[in-house]
Amino acid sequence: MNTILRQSTLPGGETLQLIQGDLTTEQVDAIVNAANAHLQHGGGVAGMISRRGGPQVQAESDAWVRQHGPVSHAEPAYTSAGQLPCRYVIHAVGPVWGEGDEDNKLAAAVNGSLKLADRLGLKSIALPAISTGIFGFPRLRAARVILAAVWDYFSQQDRSFDFAHDTPRPAGQHKPTDSLVQVRLTLFDQPTVDAFLEAWDESETHSPR
Repeated sequence: MNTILRQSTLPGGETLQLIQGDLTTEQVDAIVNAANAHLQHGGGVAGMISRRGGPQVQAESDAWVRQHGPVSHAEPAYTSAGQLPCRYVIHAVGPVWGEGDEDNKLAAAVNGSLKLADRLGLKSIALPAISTGIFGFPRLRAARVILAAVWDYFSQQDRSFDFAHDTPRPAGQHKPTDSLVQVRLTLFDQPTVDAFLEAWDESETHSPR
């Protein structure tokens, strides 16, 4: 069973939660997959999502790449969730540690995932510790970047996007559906949980946020 370890209120009143548990069991509108640019879901979080979601997830991912090409850091892909309890899987590509500009690329992957969820009119999303597995991003550093990226995204005054043109709507013209109100950072292994707890607690203690 997934356990809430920390909870906080974001600038617009949304809820941010730190969860220890299994991402593939999250009953949210979308979970985020820590993917590679070609959406080949072989191992790690991606492999687990693909196995538990069934062949539909990989088939739709292959179709996405054929149509759109490799996925960038800032523009995640999305597919249906197959047999998973969520509605969508958002496939975010984080950086490989050592390739350069890793912090900004990781922040872009988080921002892009939240932005896509808002565009789809989703209310809830669960994210893993993107890039901290085989991509080698140090856990504590990634935790700090991810937490800051979530906070910064929800600090925007108007997160409402036009799905067709992907541009902000004029002030006051919000889409008819509710946008994101719940973000869950869902972590499985204890070392990653410990890193996020440290980053969370230090941000509450030392950050002006």
